[in-house]
Amino acid sequence: MSFSFSSPSSSAVSSSHPLTPYGWDEDWAAAFSPYARQGLGLVPGRVVRVDRGQCDVITADGTVRADTAFVVPRDPMRIVCTGDWVALDADGDPRFVRTLLPRRTAFVRSTSSQRSEGQVLATNIDHIAICVSLAVELDLGRVERFLALALSSSEGAALLGDGSGGEYRPQPIVVLTKADLVPDAVTLSHLVQDIEAIAPGVQVLPVSSTTGEGLDVLGAVVSGGTSVLLGVSGAGKSTLANTLLGMDVMEVRAARDVDGKGRHTTTTRNLLLLPHGGVLIDTPGLRGVGLFDAAAGVGEVFSEIEELAGSCRFHDCAHEAEPGCAVLGALEDGTLPERRLESYRKLIRENQRIVAKTDARVRAEILRDWKRKGAEGRAAMQAKRGRVR
Repeated sequence: MSFSFSSPSSSAVSSSHPLTPYGWDEDWAAAFSPYARQGLGLVPGRVVRVDRGQCDVITADGTVRADTAFVVPRDPMRIVCTGDWVALDADGDPRFVRTLLPRRTAFVRSTSSQRSEGQVLATNIDHIAICVSLAVELDLGRVERFLALALSSSEGAALLGDGSGGEYRPQPIVVLTKADLVPDAVTLSHLVQDIEAIAPGVQVLPVSSTTGEGLDVLGAVVSGGTSVLLGVSGAGKSTLANTLLGMDVMEVRAARDVDGKGRHTTTTRNLLLLPHGGVLIDTPGLRGVGLFDAAAGVGEVFSEIEELAGSCRFHDCAHEAEPGCAVLGALEDGTLPERRLESYRKLIRENQRIVAKTDARVRAEILRDWKRKGAEGRAAMQAKRGRVR
């Protein structure tokens, strides 16, 4: 399936620097300039693939294989990742990556709900395409989870001590794949509206790699900057990547009919040059998407609940049984769906647990909250049993 769309203006894509198609700009040149002045024989490059202590890096002279032995920190959040800009040896055998340039953005998930470590899936991204298959029933909670992480990705670089803390902010887009499997336009419209209701201000785009629906719009979006495809196995990421690339680069396997789940056909994160401008990072299907310091993103995804909370009688209202709770009031009058509130509570609790593992202040706050609720519960039980004099 081929498609076409308006390409960026020639002034936007033309440059004498060979790395411009991969995202090189004046800011990256400024970030690299200290290493150029040191006269150490280093050149800039962008990581297009990482594999067992080695990485493929695109440089002005083409793609080279480089060793990462000099940039192996104890912190897993600082490991070389697809999308990183680096300074590496101009020549040698082997060539070594000497340092990472400061990251602008980073999509980070928790490696496990039982641990406090984060995993960086992609860096220096401008668009985050959350791929959701329409071949199976929509999981709104999963979409909310992805969105919370996506909307926190500009915080990710700041968390690493690398970025500007918000100067660069990737834009999320929800891509509803396999739209051709939806039986009629009315049903498809309702599905789009369901996602729009939980994704305030986020573009929702149904696409089909079979019929070409929506590909012109998506192609125009990803043609500017760096985009990453995220989603579970079977979401159609590899097929979509092949369609955008105009060739079969990524292996594709059929999803199971019973649940729409696919096998992990993509096993590494690959940065690929798009024919109409921009670069694309394809990622393996994600089995789990744990939150990692995503409080800002959760607040944005559930902005209506955060706004209601501002009208609660108590500033520290937990929205559970407190009098004068505006959130519970909205739940009772039907303006706030119960599923939405439960999802909000779940993500807030999960994020607090992860943050508390590394932040003593948050741990203390949670402990105080538990003690307060325990005392209130005991008092209520005693009152119910008539033990209060």
